[in-house]
Amino acid sequence: MSPSLPSPNAATPAESQFLGTRIRALRKRRGMTLSELAEQSNLTAGYISQLERNLAYPSIPALFNIARSLGVTIQWFFASEANTTEADKGYVVRRNSRMSLHYEDGIIDELLSPQPSRQLEILHSRFPPGAYSEESYSHEGEEAGYILSGEFELWVGDKHFLLQEGDSFSFSSQEPHRYGNPGDRDTLVLWVITPPTF
Repeated sequence: MSPSLPSPNAATPAESQFLGTRIRALRKRRGMTLSELAEQSNLTAGYISQLERNLAYPSIPALFNIARSLGVTIQWFFASEANTTEADKGYVVRRNSRMSLHYEDGIIDELLSPQPSRQLEILHSRFPPGAYSEESYSHEGEEAGYILSGEFELWVGDKHFLLQEGDSFSFSSQEPHRYGNPGDRDTLVLWVITPPTF
């Protein structure tokens, strides 16, 4: 798997350094070597090392495999600089305090549900033109989505769908799935996942 190097404009310095730092810290806390994590997540030690040193952004399936190998969900890796007020904590996520994750190809997920999460997770995803989750992956639960703008290509098992603004979808997360933006402008997708295993 060849890593995608971060673009200087893709994220703020805090966002671009947060993910690698969290992966490394959790791996060390679990007492795992790079080689052990690589073997458990079906990735190479070199690739994980680049992620930990913030030299690359992961693909969505790669981060999912790393999270599963470390015993957490992807939600654990979300980063935010903003503070949540005591009154909002656990109930409200303000636009300027969304936690985010940056993936290869410029894909960005923002967490819209407050933490700690309950039985569902809400995400806002941005897919630049031509950005895809190339590899299929699966996990426990169900997910649904609504196309806020742009075009969205979705594969679930052996089914293929081309969706437009205003279309929605739902499927069992246990079915292998992948997706991306075949269009020439950003695609925005609102996701709901239950339970929050992603």
